[in-house]
Amino acid sequence: MDRMIYLSMSGAKATMQRQDTLANNLANVSTPGFRAELQAFRAVPVLGSGASTRVYSLETTTGYDASPGAITATGRNLDVAAKGNSWLTVQALDGTEAYTRGGALEVSADGTLTTRSGLPVMGDGGPLQVPPNAAVSIGADGTVSAKGSDGKNSAIGKLKLVTPETPLTRGDDGLFRGAGGDLSADDTARVQDGALEGSNVSAVESMVAMISAARQFEAQMKMIQTAEADEKAASQLLTSS
Repeated sequence: MDRMIYLSMSGAKATMQRQDTLANNLANVSTPGFRAELQAFRAVPVLGSGASTRVYSLETTTGYDASPGAITATGRNLDVAAKGNSWLTVQALDGTEAYTRGGALEVSADGTLTTRSGLPVMGDGGPLQVPPNAAVSIGADGTVSAKGSDGKNSAIGKLKLVTPETPLTRGDDGLFRGAGGDLSADDTARVQDGALEGSNVSAVESMVAMISAARQFEAQMKMIQTAEADEKAASQLLTSS
């Protein structure tokens, strides 16, 4: 009886974790450059005397879907889409270097080039600064130019574009980092200006997966209820005898 409860309980918990992952993916279906989070489970035996036949499900992080999202032309001079396996470099809230494919850039009130979420965009020498009242343009090699009121166009820096040789690791803040530390700039990396890479999450597939997970959770809860009913029936049988 307890074996059925263990299986149903661990399965229900794993299904809830899967629902959380699917919900997060679905919430970011329109987030530029978002990479769908993947999830898997493995069976782990329960340690302890008399529990060698009991197992439960444990979440295993398998990383993210590295396939690129669709690129959409926006015509906006501060929108860029990294080509191939290249990534933009930003400064995370904790001050560390991190990487993103979200190329919707902005200019903050103090002239810092930032992402839509306010993170400073890194150049080869640190965060990029834009002169006041300047029109910004970004070249295919990541060169950032500013056109002043005098009509002169001058380069103010270059986006730090990296091309990782090994898969990046997603942090709790949603940004990616190299397994061995900060990555070096790749001079051959290119971007497409006036365009954005969309999320690689399929809304239809995520919705179908969420419905499937909900039905699976209901089945596991019914198994727990069945085990409870069987236990009550067994107790009444023993009491009456």
